[in-house]
Amino acid sequence: MKFTGSPIKLKVSQGQPVKLNCTLEGMEDPEMLWMKDGAVVQGVDQVYIPVDEEHWIGFLSLKSVERTDSGKYWCQVEYRGKKEESQQVWLIVEGVPYFTVEPQDVSVSPNAPFHMACAAVGPPEPVTIVWWMGDSRVGLPDISPSILNVSGINQSAVFSCEAHNVKGLSSSRTATVQIKAMPLPPVNVTVTQVTSYNASITWVPGFDGRSPLRSCTVQVAESHDDQDISTEVIPVPSFAYGLQGLQHSTNYSVRVLCTNEMGSSPFTDWIYFQTLGLAPSSIPQNVHVIQGESSLILEWEGVAPEMMKEDLLGYKLEWSQDNVTQGEMIVLETTANLTTWNPLKDLIIRVCILNSAGCGPWSDPLVVAAQEVLGGQRQPPYGTSWVPVALGILTALVTAVALALILLRKRRKETRFGHAFGSVVGRGEPMVHFRAARSFNREGPELIEATLESIGISDDLKTKLKDVLIQEQQFTLGRMLGKGEFGSVREALLKLQDGSFQKVAVKMLKADIFTSSDIEEFLREAACMKEFDHPHVTKLIGVSLRSRPKGRLPIPMVILPFMKHGDLHAFLLMSRIGENPFNLPLQTLLKFMIDIASGMEYLSSKNFIHRDLAARNCMLDENMNVSVADFGLSKKIYSGDYYRQGCASKLPVKWLALESLADNLYTTHSDVWAFGVTMWEIVTRGQTPYAGIENAEIYNYLISGNRLKQPPECLEDVYDLMCRCWHPEPKFRPSFAMLKLQLEMIRGRMSTLSSSQDPLYVNIGTDKEASGCDPALHTSFGDLDNEENVAGAAAAVTSNYRYIMSPLCLGNDAESERHSDAAEGEARSLLHELEMEGEKSC
Repeated sequence: MKFTGSPIKLKVSQGQPVKLNCTLEGMEDPEMLWMKDGAVVQGVDQVYIPVDEEHWIGFLSLKSVERTDSGKYWCQVEYRGKKEESQQVWLIVEGVPYFTVEPQDVSVSPNAPFHMACAAVGPPEPVTIVWWMGDSRVGLPDISPSILNVSGINQSAVFSCEAHNVKGLSSSRTATVQIKAMPLPPVNVTVTQVTSYNASITWVPGFDGRSPLRSCTVQVAESHDDQDISTEVIPVPSFAYGLQGLQHSTNYSVRVLCTNEMGSSPFTDWIYFQTLGLAPSSIPQNVHVIQGESSLILEWEGVAPEMMKEDLLGYKLEWSQDNVTQGEMIVLETTANLTTWNPLKDLIIRVCILNSAGCGPWSDPLVVAAQEVLGGQRQPPYGTSWVPVALGILTALVTAVALALILLRKRRKETRFGHAFGSVVGRGEPMVHFRAARSFNREGPELIEATLESIGISDDLKTKLKDVLIQEQQFTLGRMLGKGEFGSVREALLKLQDGSFQKVAVKMLKADIFTSSDIEEFLREAACMKEFDHPHVTKLIGVSLRSRPKGRLPIPMVILPFMKHGDLHAFLLMSRIGENPFNLPLQTLLKFMIDIASGMEYLSSKNFIHRDLAARNCMLDENMNVSVADFGLSKKIYSGDYYRQGCASKLPVKWLALESLADNLYTTHSDVWAFGVTMWEIVTRGQTPYAGIENAEIYNYLISGNRLKQPPECLEDVYDLMCRCWHPEPKFRPSFAMLKLQLEMIRGRMSTLSSSQDPLYVNIGTDKEASGCDPALHTSFGDLDNEENVAGAAAAVTSNYRYIMSPLCLGNDAESERHSDAAEGEARSLLHELEMEGEKSC
């Protein structure tokens, strides 16, 4: 057994595709590994194919080489406990310079000297650094690394550097140099937690003058013109201070300044406050109780007139049972009525006198003993007296309903016939006569205009929605766009201030399935969209309330931009199985993914967790731009893709991460998992994930290591990104920023590869350059012009190949079949490329 060939050195430009190969003879069915700098190569295309029974060729495909791909490559097999290695090939990736050090933002004192650093590397070397200040070159070109010494500036400026080599140039980031100044005074000085002797002061630092604050100074005086001022220097960043040792019932004033290396800010204006008076010193006397059938009346002696003060707030009561406080009460008189206690347990009551400074000493505890037996029977615990009341109410309701049905039936009969038949008179014959039926008001019940004040939502939500509330008269509802179990989406025309109309989409809950709490939730979920401002995130236009007859809650509506192509899932399905199917290029599908990743990157930067990312919750406009939508609202609209466990809310099980299924935990990492499933939806043009697997079986399926299979037309790089989104450890999943960058690189490489030359093949088994003929390959495959040899080689490839993949999404037989299919296609394409390369080169 031996590897044939000798080492070579290969130089390629950055971004070019490269394929390396090695030739092994004298071994059946080898386990061949590719090595780079002593480590096994992972995550790239590797395949090795048989030429004959003991002759194998292994290929390593690098689709777009980067600087990190530079290094020593070789093949390795293990035979009878001994490792055999091929000769090494040196791969050197050349390109424009790469920055290792770039200029950084700094703040400097006026006219003080400072320096900036810049460094870049090749290959190829050397790398020359050129400095720029604004739009002007500074100094002379310098060999990397370079230090720019600046004698000083008196106003802000920007600096950057360029790195040049024979391949081209790179521009660094632009660094801003700011001039330091003295800070501005603090703002929002607030005095809180005022007691008789203490108070707390907090403040927000003003502009720091581009120099870190060193300390803040607090001054306290009994009046702002008092000469006796107390001064305290406070280290930062703690922007708070506790004032102690103050006098009760006294007026004080306080002010603050902050200091940096350039000096101190002016003081803030004086802030005035008054300490509280002393708490009462008297104790309520002669506390006693008068017990009634269902209540306790508590009485005590009031405060003597000479003890009365203007700030007396009343008396505070506290009662407890089993050493647990059951309730508190503040009263103005010297009597109180207690109704909420359990007569079967001892009751302990105490009273104090209350003023603005707090509660005075408590009275001696008054114990009311438990009443075990009342009238020969155990007294029922407090709170059960509602049972007879409830039974009475229920009986009254049943009676009222029965009477209403009887009257309704009678009225209906009178309305249709009047009194058509009277009593029998005279000779016993029935006398027929007619009496006009009652008249009824045919007008509908009066509509009461719905407002934010009339629907019982929280004040915080009212404030958020006040400026986006749109009156119902401003838009006209049109055709139905979609509906589900909990609501619907309708097209509408919204009248703008200039008199023109804008087409919008209106989401609304169904008329008879919601409560006031549903309105609160529905509008709160809409309010979170109000602050979003990103081209790939749906922005709220407004909310509205559809009035209904008096006594019925209004229908809440959320007004959103109209999307011509609807939701992305429906669009993908239409492209595949619609009446007129159409082709969606892979570049378009990648753009959909990039748009969603961009929108989710924005949402995660706002600390917003979507929890329901899926193709159905992304909208497609007329320019084929995708926007992330349905921020929690979709669970009110859709139902088919959700799973209800017990009495919990419906969940999109097939899009949920492992930790969400196991622990109901939702983070940005769980959104990344859902994005991976959404990518799979896009690549498959709207297929259902985990087809054939029940919702209740998903968790066991995933915890066993299974994942969604690679779709037939999915790029390896794209599927690798999906697999990384489905990593069982949340912190190991990529960020949305990284996903967006990787997808943009894949899309960019597709455009580049479509216009580039054929991939470069390099055989380790020869010392000739890559552009030369590869005799080992042509000798091994024989005369490929012969049809029998071609068929035999193809048959050998399809039956005996080995395919080496990154193990991230492996774990079952079905997955192995996917790898087999992919490898078969790769092997066939390699044979075709080798044949074409041979015809061109030899």
